[in-house]
Amino acid sequence: MSLRALIADDEIHLAEHLKSELAQLWPELEIVALARSGREAAAQIEALQPDIAFLDIQMPGLTGLEVAEGIEGPTRVVFVTAFDEFACQAFEQAALDYVLKPVKTDRLLKTVQRLQASLAAPTPADCGDGGDGGALAQALGRLQGTAAPAPLLRYVRASQGELMHQIPIAEVIYFHADDKYTCVRTAEGEYLIRTPIAELAQQLDPQDFCRVHRATLVNLAHLAGTRRDELSRLFLRFRGLSQELPVSRAYVHLFKAM
Repeated sequence: MSLRALIADDEIHLAEHLKSELAQLWPELEIVALARSGREAAAQIEALQPDIAFLDIQMPGLTGLEVAEGIEGPTRVVFVTAFDEFACQAFEQAALDYVLKPVKTDRLLKTVQRLQASLAAPTPADCGDGGDGGALAQALGRLQGTAAPAPLLRYVRASQGELMHQIPIAEVIYFHADDKYTCVRTAEGEYLIRTPIAELAQQLDPQDFCRVHRATLVNLAHLAGTRRDELSRLFLRFRGLSQELPVSRAYVHLFKAM
C-alpha cells in the first residue's frame, strides 16, 4: 500500500534530515510536502490529506499541537519535539506518537514500525475522527495543561486604523488568527492585535473562552445558539452579531448539549 506523509518544521535542514532518514527506513513512504510554518502545514494537510504528518511542536503562526487539533481527516500525527523526558511522558500517557530532536535512527525506526503496524490494521482510535471526534483534542488539552498557566487577561490593547483601544475581555465575542495578526471581534467592530492564538488561549479563562477551531477562540458568554446545515456542519450564533462561526469537527463534542 502506497502511503503519503508531510513533514513540518521551520528549520528546513531538520525537515530535510528527517526526510532523508525516512527514505532509508521506510522507502515506500512518499513525502508529499515540506512545510515551514504551522499555517502552511495546516493548509497542506487540508489540501493533500496525507496519511501521516510529522509536526514540529514549536513553529511560527501555529504550533504543532494547534495544527493537530485542527485536522479533520484521517491523517495520523507524529510530533517531532525537543521536549525533555518529563514532557514526553505526557505524550505517552496521551497515546500520542512522538520523535525526539535531534532525530536518532533507532528511535525513528521504532516509530516507523509502530506506524506501519497501526496503519496496516487501523482501529477507530488510530484515525483522526474515526472514533471519538474530540479524543485528540482532549488528549492535546491534557498535554498542554502540563505548562504553567499565565495570568488571566482582563483587558487587551488592540488597534483599529491609527487608534489604539483598551478592550475589556468580557466584551470580546471572539478572537480569530489571520496571517500576521489576530482579529478581536466585539459588538462594536473588529480590532487587531499581534498576540498569537496559542498565547491568548493560555491567558483566557477556560470557563469563558472555548476553542472551536485551531485559529478561533469564542466567548461563551455571547453565545446565542447553534445551527446545523444540510451536511450536519455545526455553526455558532452570537447575540448582536449576524455572522456565524463554523465549528471544527474536533470541537463539535463540546456543543452536544446544545
